[in-house]
Amino acid sequence: MEPRSKPPLRPLRILTWHIHGNYLYYLTHTPCEWYLPVGLRRPGYSGRAPGFPWPERVREVSFDRLRHMTFDAILFQSQSAYLEDQYELLTSEQRRLPRLYLEHDTPDDPTDSRHIVDDPDMHLVHVTHFNRLMWDSGETPTSVIEHGVPDADGVRYSGELPRGLVVINDLPRRGRRVGADLVTQIRRVIPLDLIGMNSEAAGGLGEISHDALPQFMSRYRFFFHPARYTSFGLAVCEAMMIGLPIVALPVTEMPTVLKDGVSGCLDADPNRLMQRMAALLADHDEARRLGEQAREVAHCRFSLERFTADWSRTLRDFVARTPSPSTSSTGIPCAAKLR
Repeated sequence: MEPRSKPPLRPLRILTWHIHGNYLYYLTHTPCEWYLPVGLRRPGYSGRAPGFPWPERVREVSFDRLRHMTFDAILFQSQSAYLEDQYELLTSEQRRLPRLYLEHDTPDDPTDSRHIVDDPDMHLVHVTHFNRLMWDSGETPTSVIEHGVPDADGVRYSGELPRGLVVINDLPRRGRRVGADLVTQIRRVIPLDLIGMNSEAAGGLGEISHDALPQFMSRYRFFFHPARYTSFGLAVCEAMMIGLPIVALPVTEMPTVLKDGVSGCLDADPNRLMQRMAALLADHDEARRLGEQAREVAHCRFSLERFTADWSRTLRDFVARTPSPSTSSTGIPCAAKLR
């Protein structure tokens, strides 16, 4: 008699919020059922925002229906959702579901910032090892899931435009932390274009849609990431994946990703950075060589397949080992057993 095969695992039902649209779009490639609340005029409630070809597994739910919904886990991505929204919108039973917090950012103070989540029954996911090192996460179990981005549908680096490109959101507001002063200084000598949210305020070109971004970036000779202290930029991964050479400061996670002179240009001296930029503008072949090496790194370290596998394993393992309430206050199951 042949052994009976196990039934396939059903997809997990995950409640989360729309924070960092590009990251959320890549996250929802993980084979779960994703529920995004909508209907409130506050950050996190834009749901299936335009500009992304959202998978069918991503569903919008009106905020006032959340307490009647069935979920397997809750994934917080912002302080407001964790500190306020869960208490306003969810039942007490739902708040006893397996809960994870995805921390996208570095702490304000690199040594003495205590994370808002200090709960041994939760799980805190950081996007870089540097971020996890800097945060004081208390008693909360932590893990790292590095970024993952897709291959850009055949778009490859051409680099025919002898200019550098900077992709930073809200550069004027975020200031020196993300290198606003360096962009201003270097643009006096090296041709640089700036894109991103509110980039017009700093003489930039505005936002470029997600679908158009790979082709837009591919024409630039190099990609400049000026941030002094920030999480590893998702735009850097996207640029690497299409073969742009990266010029950056040797800070945070960057030295673990790129090797100076091999897969990028790293230097803490702005004058030397400008010299490296000028050399790339003068030598298209060298720029292409560095970009190809960066692309190899991206395929090995930041593939979407690795990213979604990491998330699938983390979510399923955490849900499986976390006791869940059997019913909500309305009598509706909140987390059926996985089978």
